[in-house]
Amino acid sequence: MTTATTQERRTTGLILAAGAGTRLGRGPKALLPFRGRPLVEAVAAALLDGGCRDVVVVLGAGAAQVVAAAKLDGCQVVTNPDWESGMGSSFLLGLATADPADDVMVALVDQPGLTSETVRRLLDAHRPGRVTAAAYRRADSGDVGPAAPVGSVTPAGSATPGRAATPHRGHPLLIDSSLRAAVAETVTGDAGARGFLRSHPELVDEVDCSDQSTGEDIDTPDQLRLLE
Repeated sequence: MTTATTQERRTTGLILAAGAGTRLGRGPKALLPFRGRPLVEAVAAALLDGGCRDVVVVLGAGAAQVVAAAKLDGCQVVTNPDWESGMGSSFLLGLATADPADDVMVALVDQPGLTSETVRRLLDAHRPGRVTAAAYRRADSGDVGPAAPVGSVTPAGSATPGRAATPHRGHPLLIDSSLRAAVAETVTGDAGARGFLRSHPELVDEVDCSDQSTGEDIDTPDQLRLLE
């Protein structure tokens, strides 16, 4: 259930969808077919249904093709002319486009496992002045032993004795409005918020969303199975 605190805060979803999907050889990942519609539509719907009040979609490669094929009503769609420089420039454009008063939830367009429940879980768990990230346990991760309950919130890098290894941090990533400028200062190349997260682990909370998906992205042809 959404809390009063969550309702009072405003969050814009940010979808990074500018890549060309070169390794897959199937055009922009935003247009990969997923449950009868382009993948970018499904990701946008998960963000909106989960509680984001707005969604910014950053396009780049094949932008005109994506705009023509995908129904993104209710989203702000912007095109990054410098998309080839790496994800960082798209991330910065998205941050600049979102309402400056909003928290920003960053999602990747090639993550078909994103659900509205994951979005709600991050919004409900978020604490002011912090970054809240989805985390996932994977069957091939080598984790052993009993896991903490799904949905549990854990400070980044911590582990409970006798339990399985801490889940792997992934996306979405919810950045508090008060941290947006500080995060933007660390963005370079293809790194996005990675530099900030590494430098400030004390500000990061991880929420176990393993019951929702594996958190995998579609980067290689064998991972197209995630669209099934």
